[in-house]
Amino acid sequence: MKKHSRLKNSKKFQQLKKSKARQEKPKQEKAAIIAQKQKKTNIIYQIYTTIHHHFPELFDWMREIDEVRSKTSEYEIAAIITACIAMSLFKTESRNGYNNKREDLQFRKNYKKIFGFDMPHGDTVHNVIKLINSEQIEKLKQTMIGSLLERKVFRKSRYRNRWYRIAIDGSGVVSFNQKHCEQCHQKTSKTGKTTYFHTVLDARLITPNGFSISLASEWIENPSDGNYEKQDCERKAFKRLAEKLKKAYPRLPMIILADGLYPYKDFFHICETNQWAYCITFKDGNLPTVWEEVYELQRVQTENKSQETRYRTDNKDSKTVQSFRWVDSIDYKGHTLNWLECLETKTWKASDNDAVTEAQNTTQCLVYLTNLSIDKQNVSDTVHTGRLRWKIENEGFNTLKNGGYGMEHKWARKSYEALKNYFVIMQIGHLINQLMVKNFQFQKNYLEGKNHPTLRAIWDDLISAMKWVDIEVSRLNEILSTRIQCRFVT
Repeated sequence: MKKHSRLKNSKKFQQLKKSKARQEKPKQEKAAIIAQKQKKTNIIYQIYTTIHHHFPELFDWMREIDEVRSKTSEYEIAAIITACIAMSLFKTESRNGYNNKREDLQFRKNYKKIFGFDMPHGDTVHNVIKLINSEQIEKLKQTMIGSLLERKVFRKSRYRNRWYRIAIDGSGVVSFNQKHCEQCHQKTSKTGKTTYFHTVLDARLITPNGFSISLASEWIENPSDGNYEKQDCERKAFKRLAEKLKKAYPRLPMIILADGLYPYKDFFHICETNQWAYCITFKDGNLPTVWEEVYELQRVQTENKSQETRYRTDNKDSKTVQSFRWVDSIDYKGHTLNWLECLETKTWKASDNDAVTEAQNTTQCLVYLTNLSIDKQNVSDTVHTGRLRWKIENEGFNTLKNGGYGMEHKWARKSYEALKNYFVIMQIGHLINQLMVKNFQFQKNYLEGKNHPTLRAIWDDLISAMKWVDIEVSRLNEILSTRIQCRFVT
């Protein structure tokens, strides 16, 4: 034992140990580099898997769109639409960004393996996109959503095990210094400068785990003949959007989530006619007669209140207290409304060098109107559902504007039809990316841990991999022949 100990501590032994470690280090680094490259490459296969698992008939649906070109072309209509979707899938942010990637020969080679089409030039794509009827592109999007709903992909996310949460909101898409088309809205500043812009009203399927998926879009636009007294507005557009929703999803149980613009008689009538529930923000000053009745009925319905306290798991000194009050059966011009208030107080203490600072409080008041019954068992979930409306702005419009999709980019400076088509196709690309990112396996592989990469960094890796990897066709075929179970994060 002593001899063995002396041998381990000898200078010669230590030198041999260091030498072996130096020899092993390059091997370990090489293995790490290979593993890192493989991880980046797998993102490509993830996109392929997502498309073919959720939308195996996607390219056939594209081929149903009318051919709008008078001359024959080497690119079929499905190849053109696929290229336009790829602009969003790869987050190129512009046609020029798409063309830059097209210049890379390996990227084009891999593109064809994934989609089965050659990669057309961005100008070729644009020349066709501006001719396609935007209603057909909208129908393609709704066909894709319908297939997900038929397979009950979002069934577990329903409110009260019945209602799909549908958020309604408008957003500016693009603006110009000069008149873009007859349908443009316009506004003049105090300095006399006139801005022309296009706005869209969107209905999005919202889920607690982060999905924000466009079901239907309605453009807030002036008449094409230029004859009008007042410009189109969001409330008028909602009537048209409601007709689209009912026609596209006639039996889908919906609860409409909307902001303080929507508490008005026609909105209540539209929802009740379509057998939709709703939970909308209710602000001071809206519907004064309803507020008067709320104050009167609060004196009678004194039992309609409850309170919840939640503590942070990582800091027991921080907590959230929600105090609920509600009023049932408010009559407003023949419509029965239920009023709900949540007073939320957040208290937290931050530790600095093991010294706990003084407690800080923030309080906000949330008020909603709904046509669904409220009780102590569902009041908290009702407030949570009302608050989910923000996902149409955060996970929806904000992602499209700032997440690499280029929603506010001037995709079409002249054609209004092309502008609408680019926007809807952008939503299709966003849908596919969401189905990939929200997948449990993707989250586990790329987004777990404290130092996980951002989505922007992951997409940079994806583009890099498309430029240097040679995609294995055998692996693509294996994906097509393998049945998988797709689970999403909760």
